[in-house]
Amino acid sequence: MASPISDMRLPIILLLLFSILKVGVRSTASELKADGKVLELDESNFDSAISSFDYILVDFYAPWCGHCKRLSPQLDEAAPVLAGLKEPIVIAKVNADKFTRLASKYDIDGYPTLKFFMHGVSMEYSGPRKADLIVQYLKKFVAPDVSILSSDSAINDFVEAAGTFFPIYIGFGLNETVVSNLAVKYKKKAWFSVAKDFSDDAMVLYDFDKVPSLVALHPSYKQQSVFYGPFEDTFLGDFIKQNLLPLVVPLNHDTLKLLKDEERKIVLTIIADENEDQSQNLIKLLRAAASANRDLVFSYVGVKQWEDFADKFEANEKSKLPKVIVWNGDVEYLSVVGVESLDNEDQGSQISRFLEGYREGRTERKTVKGPSFMDFIHSLIGIRSVYIIVFIVAIMMLIQSIGKEDESVRDGSRDAVDGAESFGAESSRYRPEKKED
Repeated sequence: MASPISDMRLPIILLLLFSILKVGVRSTASELKADGKVLELDESNFDSAISSFDYILVDFYAPWCGHCKRLSPQLDEAAPVLAGLKEPIVIAKVNADKFTRLASKYDIDGYPTLKFFMHGVSMEYSGPRKADLIVQYLKKFVAPDVSILSSDSAINDFVEAAGTFFPIYIGFGLNETVVSNLAVKYKKKAWFSVAKDFSDDAMVLYDFDKVPSLVALHPSYKQQSVFYGPFEDTFLGDFIKQNLLPLVVPLNHDTLKLLKDEERKIVLTIIADENEDQSQNLIKLLRAAASANRDLVFSYVGVKQWEDFADKFEANEKSKLPKVIVWNGDVEYLSVVGVESLDNEDQGSQISRFLEGYREGRTERKTVKGPSFMDFIHSLIGIRSVYIIVFIVAIMMLIQSIGKEDESVRDGSRDAVDGAESFGAESSRYRPEKKED
């Protein structure tokens, strides 16, 4: 039979446990505030942070990483501005070198890696890394799906606030319901708005002569296109999708990411130097060709600007340039027989012949020159798996040497030691210090 004292102890113990848990919850909640500071997350509070905030940018870093150290003050500067938005955006960081389970869960194999979580769903952040530009880039994700503009000044303010990282769509004389579904679909890739009231000056500025119309702007490329309908899902959707990219895309590490989901074939022109006057004239001709062939993506790259990429298509300083190909965005490309390169004279006609030859099937199929074996391994499975592979190979070498015949024990032992030393040397190539960025 239980004593009265023991009966009293149980509720007291439960009360104490409840108090301890309550304090723990309160302290965790106090740490997860959008107060303008960069939150330090770990395995104990990461999931809570992701579920507590609708929008959170997470920096997966390593303390020894030089790029991470340069990024950190930029995030510190951007954090209070983003936290002060009507829809706050929180910035947090995770020491991925220490909390490896979190790093593995989100496929982190280089530092720093930024992930943006919207309502708990992650996406890779591929935007700028300067404080003011980070703010400008992320504002789009908390903006309305379709902004309603009621004056010329509102239109100008909207375009200025949108910045230059995403294309901008402005529907003049359109009802927002016409573009709302597509605005939701492409929210991560573009700004959408409709202008309810505007002047003739706005029509001149945005170069349209009747309403309704939809204007697509690419501020960083100083390009725009106008669509007059029909405003049905198929035609409207095609216009929006085709104008997510500029008419001619200059290829670099950032713009190449824009093509990863592109279904159209890519007409790639490889030139010696993008900044030469002859190259600029050629780019103007490519824009004209792109306007008339919207079922293709037109792009260019300079050997001087990105030699390694151009070399994958067997183009270098010794090649006859400009070289034109049709690339599938992966490992295959086509050259058009008889128009593998462009002469300096009448390049517009040569581009027309190239496109005609491509559409008529007068092509030769080729394969992109692949990366080195180690680059392939890195891109496929990440650096941590490289450690595992090297370790397994070393173990197999050790087992093989131990299994030799008895009369070769001494030699086998020496081989095993040599194998272990070899493994140590190989592993030293992949120390964390080598993993930066």
